[in-house]
Amino acid sequence: MNIAVFVSGNGSNLQALIDAEAKGDLGAGRIVLVVSDNPGAFALERARKAGIRIFVLEPGGARSRDGYDERISRELKEDKIELIVLAGFMRILGKPLVEGYKGRILNIHPALLPSFKGVHGIKDAFEYGVKTTGVTAHFVTEELDAGPVILQSNVSINGDDTLDTLEEKIHREEHRLYPEAVRLFVQGRLRIEGRKVRILDKKQ
Repeated sequence: MNIAVFVSGNGSNLQALIDAEAKGDLGAGRIVLVVSDNPGAFALERARKAGIRIFVLEPGGARSRDGYDERISRELKEDKIELIVLAGFMRILGKPLVEGYKGRILNIHPALLPSFKGVHGIKDAFEYGVKTTGVTAHFVTEELDAGPVILQSNVSINGDDTLDTLEEKIHREEHRLYPEAVRLFVQGRLRIEGRKVRILDKKQ
């Protein structure tokens, strides 16, 4: 199964997926394309090192949002992409792309959805004072951070945690959970039933 990973920054989740593929932990999944809106993203260096094709399109590189998504869609079709994995991609996907890949776009969020949506999930949870936050792997829909949940994992916030130490704990858990979610998709073991995602046994 051909996978495209969308990135904007450091790419630590991309690296976790690259490492998982190298160990055979993504099953038949192969990362064949990395897409970015940021030509300076360190994630692109990770992709180059792994020999993965790169496509960069800055927001100003298309006349409109629809034009931006259309240009990306052409690249996805060229590589016969069956799964899109968002890994720190800071641009919201347009309706045509989300609908065109409905049920085939995954995201990782650094909080336990539906709590602490948005780009500051770690900071918001820390400042709110919750004792437990976590990580959510979910399907992408048009509504931000609202797609059906695939997997969640708890991360405790201890009294001596700082925002920096919490970020480290969250990212460590993301790197464990996200490859697992991708593997389940590749194995055909995820079934969306309304708001819920059923995880099927291997034999099913």
